[in-house]
Amino acid sequence: MHLWLARHGETSENAEGRILGQRDPPLSPAGMAQAEALARRMQDVGLVAVWTSPLQRARVTAEVVAGAIGLEPAVLDQLVESDRGDWEGRLVAELAHESPELHAAFLAGEPSFRFPGGESLAEQRARTHSVLAKIVAGPLPALVVAHAGTIRAALAESGASVPTESALAHGAAVKLPLPLPPSA
Repeated sequence: MHLWLARHGETSENAEGRILGQRDPPLSPAGMAQAEALARRMQDVGLVAVWTSPLQRARVTAEVVAGAIGLEPAVLDQLVESDRGDWEGRLVAELAHESPELHAAFLAGEPSFRFPGGESLAEQRARTHSVLAKIVAGPLPALVVAHAGTIRAALAESGASVPTESALAHGAAVKLPLPLPPSA
């Protein structure tokens, strides 16, 4: 059985290169098109469940996919993107220039990295592991529509290689290796 992880469709703030975190902008027209394309790609994988973050960019993407296959997405608060504290709403390019060491630790996915005024990647990984354990105990194959940080945390928890956030395309899905190892 498979568990798929998909990044929500794009927002205008994503397109501007901003850190969103728990900000809640709507999908852009491009993001809606990405959600519709994801729905087409997922129609033939036999999904029996769709889970989503409560943030509207993920929720709307999940609704588009689930609606195309006759399912209703279930919202799980623990799938929310990391609390990115003082970085939320800021341009990634500005942060890379102002705080190159912090930005490099973020790109590398170092568990000790903490967003200034926000959550650490280790905290997000623990939260993600907990919610994924609940999801994989349910019906599979399933799709989780969430955020780049959540997907990176899930991949790290599964022991898979962890790409940078920019390498995770909006509206794209990846298979999560199962079973999940026990939480560290």
